[in-house]
Amino acid sequence: MTDIHLNFLDESERRQFLENVGEGADAVAITGDIGESTNVIDYLKEMEEIIRRPIYFVLGNHDFYRGSIGKTRVEVAELAQQSEHLTYMTATGVVALSPKTALVGHDGWADARLGDFENSTVFMNDYVAIRDLRKWEGDFGLDKPALAEALNVLGDEAARHLERTLRQAVANHSTIIALTHVPPFREAAWYRGRNSDDDHLPHFACKVVGDALRRVMDDHRQCRLLVLCGHTHGKGEVEITDNIRVLTGEAEYAEPVIQRVFDIE
Repeated sequence: MTDIHLNFLDESERRQFLENVGEGADAVAITGDIGESTNVIDYLKEMEEIIRRPIYFVLGNHDFYRGSIGKTRVEVAELAQQSEHLTYMTATGVVALSPKTALVGHDGWADARLGDFENSTVFMNDYVAIRDLRKWEGDFGLDKPALAEALNVLGDEAARHLERTLRQAVANHSTIIALTHVPPFREAAWYRGRNSDDDHLPHFACKVVGDALRRVMDDHRQCRLLVLCGHTHGKGEVEITDNIRVLTGEAEYAEPVIQRVFDIE
C-alpha cells in the first residue's frame, strides 16, 4: 500500500479498510503517507491492533506535516522498537522475508537534482507544513538555494542507507524488495499515465537514491531488485535495467487501496 492518508477517513472507515487489509495477506508493506506527524503514531498503533500481522513501512512527506522530520522519525522508531508487528525500515537494516528474498527501505525524499529546480514553478505544501523545509526569503518567496541544500541532504541520507543495506542484502539473497516513498528514477515518477516533466521532477523523484541502487545492482547482475514507491499518486511500472523494476502506486485522498499482493519465494 502507499499514500493511504488515513487522516482523510473517519474511525469506522479506517477500521473497515484495515480489517480488509488484515484479511488479504500474511504481511503488509506501506511506502509512506500514512497520516501526519500529529496522528501517525496513533494510526500505526491502530494498524497493528487491527491487522495483527507484520507491517513493514516507511514514512512519506505528509507524515511529517505539522512537525519536524527528526522528531517524528525518532518517535516512530521508538514505537516500532517496542512493537510486536511494526518495522520502520528507515531505522532498520535488512529484513529476511525468506531464504531467497530480503527487504530494505528508507523514507527517501525528492532531492531537487532531477528536472529544473531553479526555474520550477511547483510549490509543495512541504515547504510550509514541515518545519525543516521552511526556507523563505521574506514572507512570500522561497529561498531556493537553502531549500535545495536541505533537499540534497535528505536525499543523500536516504541514498547512503539504501546503498549500505542493499549491499548487505545482495550478499545473501537473490531477490530484494526496497520500500521508499519517493520514486528513485525519473522514469518512475508517474502522474496520470505520463512521467513528470522538468517542472515537477525536482519535487517528485530522488536522483541520488536511483544512482545508489544502480551502483549496487550493476555490481550484482545475478540479483533482482523490486522497488515499491508512491508519492506522485500516479500508477506506473518500469524496467530500469534488466535487474531493477519499479512499481509506483496510485492514490486518491479518502480512497485507500491495496496496490498489489505478492507471492514471496
